[in-house]
Parts: sequence; structure tokens; C-alpha cells
Amino acid sequence: MYLAHFGLREFPFSLTPDIVFAYQAKTHQEGLNTLLLALQGGEGFIKVTGEVGTGKTLLCRTLLDRLGGPDSGTVTAYIPNPSLHSHQMLRHLALELGVRARQMREEPDLYDAVERKLLALADLGKRVVLCIDEAQALPVETLESLRLLSNLETSKHKLIQIVLFGQPELNEMLERQSLRSLASRIAFSARLAPLPLGDLSSYLRHRLIVAGWAGPDLFSAAANRLLWLGSGGVPRRANAMAHKALMLAFGEGHRHVDAGLAWRAWRDAESLPRALRSMVGSTLSLLAGAWFGRAPMGATS
Repeated sequence: MYLAHFGLREFPFSLTPDIVFAYQAKTHQEGLNTLLLALQGGEGFIKVTGEVGTGKTLLCRTLLDRLGGPDSGTVTAYIPNPSLHSHQMLRHLALELGVRARQMREEPDLYDAVERKLLALADLGKRVVLCIDEAQALPVETLESLRLLSNLETSKHKLIQIVLFGQPELNEMLERQSLRSLASRIAFSARLAPLPLGDLSSYLRHRLIVAGWAGPDLFSAAANRLLWLGSGGVPRRANAMAHKALMLAFGEGHRHVDAGLAWRAWRDAESLPRALRSMVGSTLSLLAGAWFGRAPMGATS
């Protein structure tokens, strides 16, 4: 496509989470710091929420990368597909921890095997961190099973620490009366917010540089603002729009993306009437924020 045209080694705006492209905006750095602090403090449950596309999966993988390594003293487990019943979740966790669980058909047997493995790792001075992505999709019975796992502890610390990454619906789930015991155990929470304009511009530039761009700013200031307005500061939407803008620029032989190309990328991403309504709404939000002294749309709270 446009790689050779712009002198890029790889596509800068892929929608697949890749820690090589990770950009530590303020909201993401604060989230990572919260996670590391809570894990260091031995908390059993930690929660990270954010709207679709705000970078939860990338933060999860960044955390796993930070914690991983043979000399780190931490054993990590990752569940990317949480639509698992309690038995399936225990089997997945057992396999992640290296437990031979294929012949174990009963849930109590799986639970006992996982507990023995956790105790063995604790004896070796290892801590275990389980990260669950898209946690809002967890069945209630699986959440209850996770709560029981979090009860396992030595005289000094938990045998397993659990980090839940989910959409805002996860907060609604945890407000249920049946889950009040689990909710009360979440001592640390972080929320990923959309990026403000300055961060989004830096985010786009960062990804281009990682992909091999070595020239001046590829997107004009006006193009950056339109991409921010069109994406609402959500990185995944910004990636899709920036990719379209580069394709348009390549197709017409342009070396840079101006406001016209950015607008067409926004218009292609959604219907023209919806794009116009979104543009008006975003502009009004920005003006209101400036008038009343609030942070612009996308700032963290």
C-alpha cells in the first residue's frame, strides 16, 4: 500500500494491540503506575475500566511484559476470552500455570490442583498475577470462583493477585447485590480516558516514528485536530481514521495529510450526516470547556 510512499517499515496504525507501539499518555501511565503499586502492595483484586478502544488490552499486555521474565519473581497468567464458566476458567488457569489438568474433569479436582501449584510457587518466593481481559463478559459464577481463589493466602500474602480489565459495564456488574463481597475486595481501580488533543497528536507521531517515519510532521495541525474530533480521543478510532487518511494521501500522490484528507477520512469512517453532527457536538464541547475553564474533551478525570 503506502509503506514505500512514506518510507515506513510497517503499518503504523494497525488495530492489533502491539506493545512496540505503546505510547504512555498520562492516563495510561497513571493506570500502569496504579497497577504496579497495587500489585507491590499485595492487593488481591485490581480493576481497570475504559470505553472500547481506549487501550485496555495494550495496557494489559504492557503490564504482563513488565512483570514477565525468568528473573522477575512473578508468574503471570492471561485470560483473553473471559466468556468461560467456572470450570473452564480453572482449567485455563491451571494450564497457564503449567499444571497437567487435561485429565481432571471435576471442578474440585481442578481447584485443588491450582491451589497446590500456587502454594508451591509461594514456597519458591514467586507471586502469581492473573490478568483477565474483557472482564465485563465474565459469568457471575466465574467471578465468584475468582473470589474464592483470591481467598487463598499464606500468613503474609495472597497466593494469587487478579487484575480485571473491562468496559464500564464491569462497574455495573460489580454493583449487583450478589457480587458485593467481591466488589468490596477491589482496593485499587484505574480508568482509561480518551486522549486530549495534545496527547493524541503525540500519539500519532509516536506510532509513525516507531513504524519508520523520519521526516517532519506527517499530519498538519488542522488534520490532527480533525482526527481528534472525529475519534473523540479514542486511540482505536484514531488509528482507523489515520490509516484511511494515509491511504487517501497515497492514492492522490500527497506526501502529507492536510485537513481536507483528514475530513474525508472522517467522512469515510461514518456517514456524512453523522460525521457532521459529531463534528458540531465535539466543537461545542471544546468551546464549552474553554468557556467554563474545564479540561477539553478526552482529559482524564
